[in-house]
Amino acid sequence: MEMETLLGISIALMAGLFMSRVVKPLKLPAVTGYLVAGILIGPYCLGQLGIEGIGFTSVGAVADLSILNDVALGFIAFAIGDEFRLSQLKHTGKQATIIGILQAVVTTLVVDAALIGLHFVLGEDKLPISSAIILGAIASATAPAATLMVVRQYKAKGKLTNLLLPIVALDDAVGLIIFAVSFGVAKAITLGEFSLVSVLVDPIVEIVFSLLLGAVLGWGLSFSEKFFNSRSKRQAIVITAIFFAVALSKLKFHIGPVHVGFSPLLVCMMLGTIFCNICDFSANLMEKTDRWTAPLFILFFVLSGAELEFSVFTDISIIGIGVIYIITRSLGKYFGARWSSVLVKSEPNIQKYLGITLLPQAGVALGMSITAMEIGESGIIIRNIVLFGVLIYELFGPTLTKIALTKSGDIQPKEHKEKVALPKGRDAV
Repeated sequence: MEMETLLGISIALMAGLFMSRVVKPLKLPAVTGYLVAGILIGPYCLGQLGIEGIGFTSVGAVADLSILNDVALGFIAFAIGDEFRLSQLKHTGKQATIIGILQAVVTTLVVDAALIGLHFVLGEDKLPISSAIILGAIASATAPAATLMVVRQYKAKGKLTNLLLPIVALDDAVGLIIFAVSFGVAKAITLGEFSLVSVLVDPIVEIVFSLLLGAVLGWGLSFSEKFFNSRSKRQAIVITAIFFAVALSKLKFHIGPVHVGFSPLLVCMMLGTIFCNICDFSANLMEKTDRWTAPLFILFFVLSGAELEFSVFTDISIIGIGVIYIITRSLGKYFGARWSSVLVKSEPNIQKYLGITLLPQAGVALGMSITAMEIGESGIIIRNIVLFGVLIYELFGPTLTKIALTKSGDIQPKEHKEKVALPKGRDAV
């Protein structure tokens, strides 16, 4: 078992690195190459051969490495926390908050309207009303991982990037509330169960407790750093804190009728936010931590590609509903971001391109779809449609994000390649 696990990790890394070179001449983001690599070595491609050593032979083999995804998401959220420095929020905080909330609500309303209308056309069997309501809520979620990777790869800098990352981070909190309310309504329709606690109290408790836990851990991290002078040990403390935060965010318990859970993204994001605001040398440590985590991020996207379910293509109705979901969600994100950015008087480039950068969707949406399966047959339909949407968004979303950031001027095209002087007698690679 240990050999299979280590073999799977090495195959994923090699495949991801190789595909990043393949997509480079095509001017595609590296994250797209990692996802394609995951698909190729996944259970629906090379894994079909059933030969250990050239791919994942089953979905279970990919799931065995899921702990790496949890850790990678923790590091991604921690890095996004750096975007909440008080010095930056003075300029973008109000805009990011208003846009983050409004674009999520608009997306939900657009998708809900389209799918509820489709429900009356197709009937309850093909698209239950409860599925339509929940899908609208799931549509609000945006994937921070793909966006952050594109920003880092191309060293995007500018007003759009400064606004984008806080908005992506806020999406998790806004999406949790919208989903909880929609899921409560859908559950009442399907099962005849309605609980004010689960609809309103539970999501608010999850957000508040997650932020509190992250804040405490962030203060503890900043305090502990003072006892070490070595840069390597300080970096080790940061990495330890992120692992600890991911572990604690798995806790679940009840306080009376209230279910208490934690969002790993919110916990680690707040950990990074508090740390970067109260630790004097946080910028240097965060930069070094980013370099350390490069292989972990490659693994995250390769495994994400391997997890994509191609079995959804066997159901024509799922494909049809999925196409409507993708189109309406894209329209909701684009126009929701555009209208809200006009409302807060953002610059024309932000109004024009922000919505495009919010299209990627993955982990948070998949987590919501798993919760939705509690309502039975309707939940299975939701799961398949979300899987279809994630497949499309993860493959094309990073490229669209790159195009939008380039058009806005945040990604500067390289005019010429820097010439590197080589020792005599050596050829350039």
